[in-house]
Amino acid sequence: MPKGLKKSAKTSISRHAERGSYDRELAYSILDEGMVAHVGLDTGEGVMVIPMTYARLGDDLILHGAVASRWLSSFTEGRSISVCVTLLDGLVLAQSAFSHSMNYRSVVMFGQARLVEDKKMKQAAFKALLDQLVPGRWVDSRQPDEREADATTVLTLPIVEASVKVRSGPPKDAAKDLDLPYWTGVIPLQIAAGEAIPDPIMNDGRDIPDYVTNYDPRQG
Repeated sequence: MPKGLKKSAKTSISRHAERGSYDRELAYSILDEGMVAHVGLDTGEGVMVIPMTYARLGDDLILHGAVASRWLSSFTEGRSISVCVTLLDGLVLAQSAFSHSMNYRSVVMFGQARLVEDKKMKQAAFKALLDQLVPGRWVDSRQPDEREADATTVLTLPIVEASVKVRSGPPKDAAKDLDLPYWTGVIPLQIAAGEAIPDPIMNDGRDIPDYVTNYDPRQG
């Protein structure tokens, strides 16, 4: 495994540099917990940002799309993209409106994304993508057939040029505001799973799998 993330002009953190990190393991822990990546690229007709499902496969980020998306077909020779994954952990309420903030963990990546065309690697990517969302589901479902695989575009982006930024803890009010009368603190936020809802066409009383009953979206 490469030691650390590559620091560059793009990944250098100027505002609140103390929150920044180039620690690969920290980046991987954030990526493994997240579910949606926002992908930015220049389409030639303007800049576009699109949310995509993703997974980490070793030291690569895998992105999932449909062949019908015309902009995805342009990645055969590689194309520059930017990817951001953010986990929101809390709302930070300070004395002054200006000092309000959020607690978060984020990873921003840059690099050349390429199409995954090797069938074995594409199948491994499909597994990683499904297990990123619901660990254990891949072995408990029908795997994609050739037609479905051909209808799906998978991109791979080496996790090299990237940075991590984390904000945690209580508000940081200016000294002049500390004696004001307003409540301050943090409202914690997290994604939580509700009770599973069976498909209404399943009327045979099949058991709900343990990985559904015990599903925790933070288990990445």
